[in-house]
Amino acid sequence: MVGKIQAKGLSKSFGKVRAVDGLDLNVEPGEIVGFLGPNGAGKSTTVKMLTGMIEPDSGQARVCDIDVAADPVGAKRCLGYVPESGALYESLSPAKFLRMVGSLYGLRPRHAEQRKDRFLELFGMSEARDRLLGACSKGMKQKVLISAALLSNPQVLFLDEPLNGLDASAALVVKTLLKELAGQGRAILFCSHILDVIERVCTRVVIIHEGRKLAEGASEQIAAECGADTLENAFVELTGVRDTERVAREMLVALQ
Repeated sequence: MVGKIQAKGLSKSFGKVRAVDGLDLNVEPGEIVGFLGPNGAGKSTTVKMLTGMIEPDSGQARVCDIDVAADPVGAKRCLGYVPESGALYESLSPAKFLRMVGSLYGLRPRHAEQRKDRFLELFGMSEARDRLLGACSKGMKQKVLISAALLSNPQVLFLDEPLNGLDASAALVVKTLLKELAGQGRAILFCSHILDVIERVCTRVVIIHEGRKLAEGASEQIAAECGADTLENAFVELTGVRDTERVAREMLVALQ
């Protein structure tokens, strides 16, 4: 099974709002593609269509060459997903939650237990393994979500702000791990608002706004095409985000 993500002409509306408008997107094996856009640009809606959480109005989503709409269960078997705000069963412990995830993926119990224990150990959570998730910190919960996404050894990963709440050491582990996974041929879609992380981690960047693709390519290429010195400045130029320096000055004035 080849790790690959494909969106062809994906569109989705909510009432009169066109969240995604004819979007084409490809993530090849071995790529980490940064998926950027301002709030409300359509990133989360796109990811939900690609993971089979919602159906597109038109277009096609494929994961590992599986049509997500035609075979959503088959597509989910080959992907891992870290949502921006993960819904965890807070009455379960990290160990029980990961055990449940392994069962849902149909993993052999012995393999699932070994991976679960190893992930908790490597994330420094062995002592918290039996603590209720409702009593865990944001960073601990994020480590559990990342472990759950990796547990089945997926060929495709969808990551929506995966470093949220992680301490510097854990974030460095995750960034290094993602590069290693890409080196093994996984396809990874990385959504984040932290542009310097995108520049350091991703092999290619896709910027969308109002559900449409505005730019695609290496960070340096996009910046050069916009006449900007950084991806951040190119992003501001492309998406029409307000003059950040002016807004900051006006907020300071408002405090006076």
